[in-house]
Amino acid sequence: FGSGWCWLAVKDGKIVIMKTPNGESPLVQGAQPLLGCDVWEHSYYIDYRNRRPDYLKAFVDHLVNWDYVAEMFDKASK
Repeated sequence: FGSGWCWLAVKDGKIVIMKTPNGESPLVQGAQPLLGCDVWEHSYYIDYRNRRPDYLKAFVDHLVNWDYVAEMFDKASK
C-alpha cells in the first residue's frame, strides 16, 4: 500500500478495502470507516524493521476486535 493508511470501510452498503495517503479518511470518498491501519513505516519499524506483511498479519490476527468491527458494520449498514 505504500505510506498512509489501509481501511476497511462501508460504501454504498458494501464492505470495501481502501488506501488513503497521509491523514486522509474514507469519509472524503463517501465511505464510512470501520477499521483503520497505519501503514507508515513509523508504526512498525521498531518491531518489524522492513517486514510490513508480518506487522499487518499481527495487526489482523491479534489486535483487531472483530466483534466491534462487526457492530460498526451493522450500524453503518442501516
